[in-house]
Amino acid sequence: MQRKAYITGTAALLAALLAGCSSGSGGDTPTDDANPGDAASAPPAAQPGRYRTLPEPCGAVGHDTLGNLLPGIQQLTDPDQRDKAYRGVPALTYDTDRKVGCRWKVESTLATDRLSVDFERVVSYDNAVSDDAQAEKLFQGMAEAADLPAPSLPAPSLSAPASAGTSPSGSPSPSASGSPAPSASGGASAGPAAGGSGSAAPTDLQPRVLTGLGDEAYLDDQIGTSGSTAGPRTVTVVFRTSNVVVTIDYEEQPMAVGAVPDSKELQDRARDLASQLADTLDG
Repeated sequence: MQRKAYITGTAALLAALLAGCSSGSGGDTPTDDANPGDAASAPPAAQPGRYRTLPEPCGAVGHDTLGNLLPGIQQLTDPDQRDKAYRGVPALTYDTDRKVGCRWKVESTLATDRLSVDFERVVSYDNAVSDDAQAEKLFQGMAEAADLPAPSLPAPSLSAPASAGTSPSGSPSPSASGSPAPSASGGASAGPAAGGSGSAAPTDLQPRVLTGLGDEAYLDDQIGTSGSTAGPRTVTVVFRTSNVVVTIDYEEQPMAVGAVPDSKELQDRARDLASQLADTLDG
């Protein structure tokens, strides 16, 4: 009789445990079903930028290019001095994976030329913002700080309607005959920022947005003042390729008082260098 009672009590205990397990598993089901839905609704992380490293800046500019940008190198007769001028001076930086640069300065009989090249690799720490988008934001801030002038309006068409510049009889109206004729570059006059000697400069030499260079680019051209001596001209080219922003500053200060560096010549040199650096990044 005692053995029978023990078996019966054990069976009852097992039945109670099984019933409890069945009831618990049913209550946990809605919570388990909610987890996959929450994960599926989370937005995907933004894509990383194309570039994970930066080029060695002082080696990014070839000797031929440096000889063109810094004519004084060719006038150095001491081989050690010439080699030192070619090597440049690395810019001080605390994270070479994020920002690097190099500086050159060479004097010639006509002018002192300075060149600086900086590479910045932009990394976004926001999962919702890509590296490219963060670099674009940095570039746009730099362009706004440069305060580029608005693009010039195109010249009026020679086949304008009669009401625009002529009387119904075909003769010039008073307002049209008294207005200045537009220049060949597309405007009545151009700002002096990029002029050779303070005179009006062609609009295609003024500070402006550049096309065909990286994902976006701009050029700035400014004349400085330094008292009674000739002021230096500084041409700056900034361009972005994916998550890397490249800045080139090219400055020339003539030795002769009153001399002004030629805007087109300096701009052409700086833009050629920018194209070479863009090709280096693409390679």
